[in-house]
Amino acid sequence: MGIVYFDQDRVFKLDTPHTSYLIGIVDEDNFVGHIYYGRRLTDYGLTNFLRTNEPPFVPSVNNRERISFLDAFPMEYPTHGIGDYRESAFRVRSKGGHRACVLSYVSHEIFAGKKKIPGLPTSFAKEGECSTLRLTCQDKCLGLSVVLNYSVFEDVDVIARSVEVHNMGTDGIMLQKVASMSLDMDNRDFEMITLHGAWARERHVEKRRLGTGFQGVASRRGEPGHQDHPFMALATAGTTQEHGEVYGVQLMYSGNFEIRAEVSQYTSVRWQAGIESEDFGWMLAPGEYFYAPEALLTYSFAGIDGMTACYHDFIRKHVIRGKYKNSKRPILINNWEATYFDFNTEKLLSIAKEASGLGIEMLVMDDGWFGKRNSDNSSLGDWQVNEEKLSGGLAHLVNEVNKLGMKFGIWFEPEMISPDSELYRKHPDWAIAVPGREPSQAREQLVLDFSREEVVEGIWEQMEAILRGANIEYVKWDMNRPLCDLGSALLTPEKQGELPHRYMLGVYELQERLVTQFPDILLENCSGGGARFDAGMMYYSPQIWCSDDTDAIERLAIQEGTAMIYPLSTMGAHVSDCPNHAVGRTTPFETRGYVALAGTFGYELDVTRIPEKDREEIPRQTALYHKYNDLIREGDYYRIASASENHAFDCWQVVSKDKKESLVTCVQVLASPSRRSRIIRLKGLDETKRYRVEGEETVLYGDSLMYGGIQIHNLKGDFAGKLIHLISE
Repeated sequence: MGIVYFDQDRVFKLDTPHTSYLIGIVDEDNFVGHIYYGRRLTDYGLTNFLRTNEPPFVPSVNNRERISFLDAFPMEYPTHGIGDYRESAFRVRSKGGHRACVLSYVSHEIFAGKKKIPGLPTSFAKEGECSTLRLTCQDKCLGLSVVLNYSVFEDVDVIARSVEVHNMGTDGIMLQKVASMSLDMDNRDFEMITLHGAWARERHVEKRRLGTGFQGVASRRGEPGHQDHPFMALATAGTTQEHGEVYGVQLMYSGNFEIRAEVSQYTSVRWQAGIESEDFGWMLAPGEYFYAPEALLTYSFAGIDGMTACYHDFIRKHVIRGKYKNSKRPILINNWEATYFDFNTEKLLSIAKEASGLGIEMLVMDDGWFGKRNSDNSSLGDWQVNEEKLSGGLAHLVNEVNKLGMKFGIWFEPEMISPDSELYRKHPDWAIAVPGREPSQAREQLVLDFSREEVVEGIWEQMEAILRGANIEYVKWDMNRPLCDLGSALLTPEKQGELPHRYMLGVYELQERLVTQFPDILLENCSGGGARFDAGMMYYSPQIWCSDDTDAIERLAIQEGTAMIYPLSTMGAHVSDCPNHAVGRTTPFETRGYVALAGTFGYELDVTRIPEKDREEIPRQTALYHKYNDLIREGDYYRIASASENHAFDCWQVVSKDKKESLVTCVQVLASPSRRSRIIRLKGLDETKRYRVEGEETVLYGDSLMYGGIQIHNLKGDFAGKLIHLISE
């Protein structure tokens, strides 16, 4: 078991394959302190790291300086209002209006496996793969119990942390902040790595030195959003892809979040992740529980590549579920950029007939098939087939597509409602809004109040009828606007702060129904592109639409940032038409295919109208997908070069787990005169194996390819791409 408690020293030692995490119980007040997190250790007796052997000492020795102690001690889960003036992980307001809270250790439990968090996505493990520490703390004055959960995995260097709160008292308590994790440690000249962007420009990597005070990322949009991402890494100075120490945290949650780091007066770092606290308030009645979402911690001493490998393996093994967990996904063609709202049965069948002969395996019907939906200004919430468009009905269309040997998929936006809809006219109170205030629209739509069971049930009944009425094998779940004007017609005034989190619980409930009652359906999440691309969504869907920007060159940066922490198999990526609909750029059809191969792979175009030369390329691309997808989906990913940094050349590599095969993808973003061929150094190969470059006579040992390199030539012109396939002899 990876967790041991040393009773005499009152130290918990948590070990993953290559890391250790140490917690200590200190003084008569049973403060819970953080001792160490990093490379795996043999020793556990490192309580000197708590610095209780130096002034101001612990309160039992020097109570006159209790505040000085509290404001410097490395708290494992710090609270508000008692003299620790750094950022608290836990804030409350009592019936009397007071906000002070003191949490003291009272007991613990260590057991094999881990428990599911009620109502929330939760990482999981098979028997023997995981052990859990439940560390219970109490504020006896408030009658409050807080359990800190730590699940340690045997096969990957990840620690999953979560928190549950139990009101054992006789009065209600308002929870104002419940972080999922907090970590105090010395600042080692850390650099902060985050993912930022905008619509169609998601998850661009940003690195900057960690400075004094507060810094971090957050969202109040009811979703993580395009702008920030529920992830942060702290890297030691000089860290590269291969070298240096990296601490990573990502939140397994799809709503409002905050991840912040604070550098204190003593140059220590307090690092926290959890539900965003500004719009959060939860009235916890006597006897009730509150559960915070899971935070996924990792530590790498092998640079960013090491962190990436941990997160990729963890998400593939311990987050993604269902039929497609370890399976190849069908190559799909989506009609959105081909037709937008202007389609009918005949048009869709013409696309399907052409696509089926080119190796494409699924037709996905996007927005516009329901209600009176001929533009984006009506009908969300009216999930009935528009038979003026789909003559003969949905089942007829699906049957005709199936006769072509293709699967059929469909688009929904279940969380939204149009003011111009039958549902809104019948149930205007189902929309999130503040009484007496006109709600702000986006894309001429409002958000349904999924904190209400009857709203979730009403949408589910419509979706279920559609899904049972035809042979639908894929669902694209979209969400095209953030939340605002937070108000629920059902919640009492003291509970209005619960709306954003209750809304997210309703979304999770509906997605759980979908994947449970239709286990063979492939669910792909989407939120205006990549605004809700997170590990929480991956618990329900094995893939997420990466971005509405399908331009191959823009996708290089988007997919680089995404692949830093998520497996390639989760990234929805398509070949689209040119000039690209988002940026107007024209890139070679071949290069568009190479970039899309790094994700789920599909098409977003009118295959009946593209140039014949491009159409003839599709069978080659679909063949490449079938040839390489197992490797791309299951292999280890390495970043070789970043066009975001060098502005000229992008390159990544995937290596099979047995190191017998590797695929290298290169894209030249900017051609340059007076330049010879490139030499790139590969990664992850077996030094002792000989590798043959497919299609060439080149045969080299793995050490030569990694430490000497391989020559890249014949990249002529901007946006030229190339695949290099290596097979061990």
